Amino acid sequence: IPLWGIISKWRLKTLWVLAFSSLSNTLAVNNSGRWCSSGAQPGARSCTLAPRSREGLSEPSFWGHSSPMSRLNGQDPGLLGSTWRGVDPGLLGSTWRGLLGSTWRGPRTPGFHLEGSVLLQGCRETAFIFAITSAGVTHSVARSCSEGSIESCTCDYRRRGPGGPDWHWGGCSDNIDFGRVFGREFVDSSEKGRDLRFLMNLHNNEAGRMTVFSEMRQECKCHGMSGSCTVKTCWMRLPTFRTVGDFLKDRFDGASRVIYGNKGSNRASRVEGPHLEPENPAHKPPSPHDLVYFEKSPNFCTYSGKAGTAGTAGRFCNSSSPALDGCELLCCGRGYRTRTQRVTERCNCTFHWCCHVSCLNCTNTQVLHECL
Repeated sequence: IPLWGIISKWRLKTLWVLAFSSLSNTLAVNNSGRWCSSGAQPGARSCTLAPRSREGLSEPSFWGHSSPMSRLNGQDPGLLGSTWRGVDPGLLGSTWRGLLGSTWRGPRTPGFHLEGSVLLQGCRETAFIFAITSAGVTHSVARSCSEGSIESCTCDYRRRGPGGPDWHWGGCSDNIDFGRVFGREFVDSSEKGRDLRFLMNLHNNEAGRMTVFSEMRQECKCHGMSGSCTVKTCWMRLPTFRTVGDFLKDRFDGASRVIYGNKGSNRASRVEGPHLEPENPAHKPPSPHDLVYFEKSPNFCTYSGKAGTAGTAGRFCNSSSPALDGCELLCCGRGYRTRTQRVTERCNCTFHWCCHVSCLNCTNTQVLHECL
């Protein structure tokens, strides 16, 4: 079976389960121990989160001997491993930390029922989840190509020859095109239908991939006598994933609320087909880099297992900030308690030739504000 045929048949909801459950070192399983998702287990009403190791990902029995993922692993295990790394907590975790100043901080709390989580809603948090996970898969696969971890791709060697008067293309560029194509075939294949949620998810998936692509940067190495840099060899390098996360965090803050754009009776609307339009006609249509949503976010101030919200009780806030990380907003008007703690840290470090660093231990008092 062709590689893309395997990918197009696989329901990506399982990958979302991997992403969220990995953030709390858990994987979603139903009572029989199989993967539980709306695509893999049509009859399952909800999932419980149970600890599960990921060492067995390469074993056919882990996915089921006849499953598409098992066949994908058999054809190119490096591709499956790269896909997993794209939703690894070590990669995605840094992006959730960028949201700690808001009432929502990502799917961090174990024990939620995924059927009722933010994943199945149409709010801006859903948009961020789809975009960052799509970006994670694209980023990981593109990098694995240049590292030689995937049999079906290599470095991007298409850039060759002179690039400027004092530099030329060479080296090993990260294969962003393969990462984007694979990400599109793998991630988007789970979306079915032509409704507003379908269009929203596809748009946010692509926004994640576009962010990885647009943030790529040129790196160069100098050649010449005594480091004179007479000529340079350059290649294209992926951004750090923290850079991708920061960019998407900005897009999260400025996400566009949209409506289904095929309701008009004019000919142009029918020719264009289903599309997204800004809810406010005075706003510009969302760009390919923008995140989009269509419904109001749930109340992240309070705990709700059904909605998948952890609440803000116990969160630390900034008493002097009027922004989202401030106690007034982050604590949702409930107030906060203030306490102090003594912290010992290394300080006044000195380098001694060669090669030793000596430091003093400094004790400071920190003032912490914690939401009630």
